[in-house]
Amino acid sequence: MISATGVRIGWTDLPNHVRREIEAIIGGPVVDAVSQAGGFSPGSADRIRTGSGRRVFVKAVSSAANPRSPQLHRQEARVAAVLPPSAPTPTLLGSYDDGEWVALVYEDVEGRHPATPWLPDELRRVQAALAELAAVLTPSPLPSPTAADALADDFAGWRRMAAEPPADLDPWLGEHLDDLVALADRGLHALVGDTLVHTDIRADNILLGADGRVTVVDWPSACRGPAWLDQLLLLVNVRLYGGHDTPALLDRYAAEAGVCRADLTAALAGIAGFFTDGARQPAPPGLPTLRAFQRAQSDAVLSWLRDAPPTPLRAS
Repeated sequence: MISATGVRIGWTDLPNHVRREIEAIIGGPVVDAVSQAGGFSPGSADRIRTGSGRRVFVKAVSSAANPRSPQLHRQEARVAAVLPPSAPTPTLLGSYDDGEWVALVYEDVEGRHPATPWLPDELRRVQAALAELAAVLTPSPLPSPTAADALADDFAGWRRMAAEPPADLDPWLGEHLDDLVALADRGLHALVGDTLVHTDIRADNILLGADGRVTVVDWPSACRGPAWLDQLLLLVNVRLYGGHDTPALLDRYAAEAGVCRADLTAALAGIAGFFTDGARQPAPPGLPTLRAFQRAQSDAVLSWLRDAPPTPLRAS
């Protein structure tokens, strides 16, 4: 199974001046650094220990590795700085930005990523944590863009493909392309709410502590939208790795949360369009595995839409 894994650099690959600034933030020289897997950033992601025994998590990236990555770190710094202490998120201790390199320093969170395929008890823990997170982050503590604005280009994937159909377009997609465009438009209009949503919920962005604590990490794409969006994205990740009846899980969530099931189906169509359109693009600098992961997610969500009885492409 394809996983969310990029090509990282390590602590010792950072320029000397960047390491010095990070050490100034954490208050001492680094004596040990262990690189962490997961995610697509071409920068570093290290659990750090200082000579005094202090432990922190540091990630840093430069524009040379990928022109967009430093801006994502800057966006994450702005979001992390206002997340309330009661939210199940890591505490930002400081950041460094010299215009080329951007580094974020967080408290070190003990934990591991959920197992994939997802285990039922771990899935329930994360669903409960996302409900808690939505309650804490409503109303949004940050005047961020709305989800409809932030995801408008992503949800336009089917529209771009309809305008210029690929020569190798799957026959089923060709037959249903107009329906998918209409559904994605409906899904975009359904992204209404004043919850600060993460919008990139995946197993590798979640840490499970031995004490039962769930921590949601990596917040560069946060925006204001409906509380159900992160729950839906969680089930997309569950669908990707298999082993669960995701339509039944979504039906149960919609009923319990009082959310329109047709809106959720429409949002799934928009998400599928983003992954399908993205997967056919050239790989961005420093992210050689991203397109394969998008293709795997596209296949997972499209299989969901195809299988959803009785009329998967007709939201009513």
